[in-house]
Amino acid sequence: MNIKSALKEWDGKSAADIKAIYDIYQTELNFVNDIVELSFICDYENAATWLLKAWLEDGNQLKQSQIKTICCSLNQLQHWQAKLHLLQCIPYMPIAEAENETLHTFLRMTLTHQNKFVRAWSYNGFYELSKSYPQYKTETKQYFELAMRDEAPSVKARIRNIMKKGF
Repeated sequence: MNIKSALKEWDGKSAADIKAIYDIYQTELNFVNDIVELSFICDYENAATWLLKAWLEDGNQLKQSQIKTICCSLNQLQHWQAKLHLLQCIPYMPIAEAENETLHTFLRMTLTHQNKFVRAWSYNGFYELSKSYPQYKTETKQYFELAMRDEAPSVKARIRNIMKKGF
């Protein structure tokens, strides 16, 4: 069995099962290339982006070409969970200048998403982007100010955590 087959069999719910898939396949030579590719195929995107997030959280790093592929494909994502996973990956992905506008567009789109977790991590993405590209700092602060008036408590909590970092 290969990773694509394993992900096809995953029920989309069991955390233990997706973790088991990660444990089995994460050391394979083409693991990262496979999950980056599968992240933008509708039937696999939730699982593949979960695997990517887990891999990055384990201290691994993407190549700049892989980050470029991800950034250039963000608008293809269909499911809110996949968007959330990739938003949560942003702190682990140094964004090259050539991709910052593409990421900025994705962040603006997800800032108005119906799912509050996607919105919360979109604010975090703006924070991460503005750390590397100061031209986004004023806009980010404006979004934070609006959010602190109008957003759900969970979104406000995420912004307060960002503010504690000295932003």
